Amino acid sequence: MLCYFFVKDFDLGIKLTLAFKINPSEFSIFEKNKIMDLTQQDWKTQAERDPNAVILDVRTSEECSEGFIPKAVNIDIYKGQGFIYALEELDKSKNYYVYCKAGARSAQACQIMNQLGFENTFNLLGGFMNWKGDVAFAAED
Repeated sequence: MLCYFFVKDFDLGIKLTLAFKINPSEFSIFEKNKIMDLTQQDWKTQAERDPNAVILDVRTSEECSEGFIPKAVNIDIYKGQGFIYALEELDKSKNYYVYCKAGARSAQACQIMNQLGFENTFNLLGGFMNWKGDVAFAAED
């Protein structure tokens, strides 16, 4: 496969064209570990049909007390290094469907997970605040 990149240096007014060959099998490396943003319906449908799915809630425990998606595992992204340690305990071969309140923190979590070697992460666009599916609540003690 032959790829072209066009680069323009606006300070000097120079336009440079670079061309190089890429082996398609090597190109898949660039496609791997790619974050996929999914609409609410696509995220829900895909997670339900995926036997290798893990639903990951990266909100705070206070946010989770307002409800969560059933079967979700909660790992608070605000825990910093604790978040990283918890991620490292997870099975990287699973498919992770990640959400937060609005979608920004979960997108960031997907990026972190991909850097740690997770192959498939799916971000819920719009987050829990736009969720139309089932909602669970923690049992009161």
